[in-house]
Amino acid sequence: MARSNRAADRPAYTVPGLTTEQGGELIVTLQGRLHALNDLHLTLKHVHWNVVGPHFIAVHEMLDPQVDRVREMADDVAERIATLGGVAHGTPGRLVAERGWDDYAVGRADAIAHLGALDLVYAGVITDLRAAVKQAGDIDPATEDLLIEQLRDLEQYQWFVRAHLESSSGTLATAGAPTEERAAKKAVRRSGKSAG
Repeated sequence: MARSNRAADRPAYTVPGLTTEQGGELIVTLQGRLHALNDLHLTLKHVHWNVVGPHFIAVHEMLDPQVDRVREMADDVAERIATLGGVAHGTPGRLVAERGWDDYAVGRADAIAHLGALDLVYAGVITDLRAAVKQAGDIDPATEDLLIEQLRDLEQYQWFVRAHLESSSGTLATAGAPTEERAAKKAVRRSGKSAG
């Protein structure tokens, strides 16, 4: 979750029916989501540019619609922040200073390795988004609705990724991997065994 100075995030006004404290709380939550979505968009493009191997074209083309939708999500979140009376901070420096996660760890790599790492990326984004949905639901149904719609899309994108990592018995190649690097290695290892 993003780090923030809550007093500075309290708006002078917010939407009717909410207090400025509630609006400020939502702004802080949404700013964390904006950082996560901007980071995810860039990570997906990084994978798109650096994927290689026999599954290159399938993964390369699968990611473009995800990139486009994630960018739309970021725009929707930023506009909701503004609607609530806040400032949507979308600069790279602010993202890096406030994020609670490390940069994506995989460079040029096989498609299956990237998908293994992306499974963990999506898991982190979705877990944090679920917490944001719960928090928004306690304050504002309009913000909750926005986040729920995004949650459905992101869960579907993770399913697309996981379909490449799942065995016919329903186990994931990335199960139990604590880092993106380990998930990438486990996915490639499993892929090599099933291909051989």
